[in-house]
Amino acid sequence: MTELRLVAGVDCSTQATKVLVCDAETGAVVREGRAPHPDATQVDPSEWWKAWEAASDGLLDGVRAIAVGGQQHGMVLLDESGEVVHPAVLWNDTSSADATTELIAELGGPAAWAEAIGSVPVPSFTVTKLRWVRDKDVASRAAAVVLPHDWMTHRLAVDRSGIEGITTDRGDASGTGWWSPTTNDYRTDLVELAFGRELVLPRVAGPGEVVGETAFGAVIAAGTGDNAAAALGLDLRPGDVAVSLGTSGTAFTRSAHPTKDASGLVAAFADATGEYLPLVCTLNAARVMSATAQLLGLDLSAFDEAAITSAGSDGLVLLPFLDGERTPDLPHSTGLVYGLTRATMQPATMARAAVEGLLCGLADAVDALRDQGVPVHRVLLLGGGARSRAVQALAPALLGAEIVLPEPAEYVALGAARQAAWALSGAATPPTWHVPLGKPEPAITVDAPTIRANYHQVLTNTRPLLSTPYNQ
Repeated sequence: MTELRLVAGVDCSTQATKVLVCDAETGAVVREGRAPHPDATQVDPSEWWKAWEAASDGLLDGVRAIAVGGQQHGMVLLDESGEVVHPAVLWNDTSSADATTELIAELGGPAAWAEAIGSVPVPSFTVTKLRWVRDKDVASRAAAVVLPHDWMTHRLAVDRSGIEGITTDRGDASGTGWWSPTTNDYRTDLVELAFGRELVLPRVAGPGEVVGETAFGAVIAAGTGDNAAAALGLDLRPGDVAVSLGTSGTAFTRSAHPTKDASGLVAAFADATGEYLPLVCTLNAARVMSATAQLLGLDLSAFDEAAITSAGSDGLVLLPFLDGERTPDLPHSTGLVYGLTRATMQPATMARAAVEGLLCGLADAVDALRDQGVPVHRVLLLGGGARSRAVQALAPALLGAEIVLPEPAEYVALGAARQAAWALSGAATPPTWHVPLGKPEPAITVDAPTIRANYHQVLTNTRPLLSTPYNQ
């Protein structure tokens, strides 16, 4: 019997570290592990390493290559010896909202940023976090700024120390706010604009490149950001849009050409293959349903049943900005319910309105990709929220596309493993791995134009209120 060549993919996400060990030829998962992260928006990176050690314990025998897919945008500041000088500020920390406004104005407005990096910064972007920390005492100790996947990759490499040799990749670098997908190069002037001086930046490794070796003898691939890793794990093709409903909501697709969106809706990210990954991200996704279920006193199964069997939302609109919002750019906003009457204050109606509100936000994200000239032939629903029968049934009408349901899998870790297999092979392209598909819930016929029009009317009319910081 031929011995399997094994590779490992790591997903260092917001909530946990997940490790998959896969057959390099087929992508079949042979071992897996998971360990949680602290529930916070600022985290000591040592917690990620502890989670990696716990999640990978007993899994790595025979692993010949490894790659890390990490949560995008998180800011890790290091001193000259490589020590962390401030807790990592994660993508979902909105402390830099005011800094974002400052930076956009200082460069000359949204159009100037879109021309420089293809995107308009929002508080998630690393460049805004760099401005936010600039005047803090720890800033004087900072010598380098890296991303979570960069830090994990550097820590895995046995032949590195300090801040020498740190690497990143195009996919993750494109989410910093100081790297241009159009020129494939850093804009160091934007680092100086944000921080007031230069910092050491990681070398941008090429797709399929080997960047080091681990203590257990495996080669290390470049790694990438979580969305680029998921695209690799899903083997996205032209016309495919992945819509993920996890902690955040994302809509992204591969493109042969970079985008530039001065509206700020579409982030012009790069992917992990040498192409591009235009992406729209919201802060609120699956937890909209879990929070509404809790409000209604229902478990998630009963909530889902109520939403799918409801006769409709009857004009009830839920704006799902429970944790502020990134797209639209309303970092100070809260959730809002409009249209409460005695008739609509029913569990089934409110459950349906929550799912519709969640999907209307993601429908705007898909439309923003269309507006950039990206074809949308089918939507691949991912993440924990995609398991909702109500989401599956309402998505075709509200998103305006065929719905495809990939079987549940850790696609970020799977994409990282596929990248590791690519680096191990030395081939020009990644290996072909089969992505199994499930059967989504039958579509429900709804008046999608009216639902979306009601959503937009409420959003437009309440936007001034939602733009004002909420006084708790």
